[in-house]
Amino acid sequence: MMRPWILPAVLMFCGTVAATGPVVGGHPGSAAALLVVFVLLAVVHSPLVFPRSVTAPEAQRRSAADGRPVVFWRPGCFYCLRLRFRLGRHAQRLHWVDIWRDPAGAAVVRAANDGNETVPTVVVAGRPHVNPEPEWVRKQLFPSS
Repeated sequence: MMRPWILPAVLMFCGTVAATGPVVGGHPGSAAALLVVFVLLAVVHSPLVFPRSVTAPEAQRRSAADGRPVVFWRPGCFYCLRLRFRLGRHAQRLHWVDIWRDPAGAAVVRAANDGNETVPTVVVAGRPHVNPEPEWVRKQLFPSS
């Protein structure tokens, strides 16, 4: 449960440590700017950036009902962030499964990737696609476009 927050916590700690140097040296503005950069990095790598995660069985049930893709992701993954940001507001329409919080989701990803936890893995109509282009995922949401 705490694993997704390790990287953001480390970033916050490093930012605090890095900002103490400029504060002690009499440069509070530089310290504040440095701290803001680390806080932004921590937020981007936290689970807060992504839509609320559900369990793999729940995501698969919802996907079967509404036909929307399921995205298996993990915090700190650059490619997951890229997918999330490039989808913009349409990301809310997908079903997101955090594989660090859901062992069943991690098992689905390992089964699709020869035992590796390669993310993002997007499942569309029961077929997994590893690290697809965001435009392709968007077309899966709006097939007639």
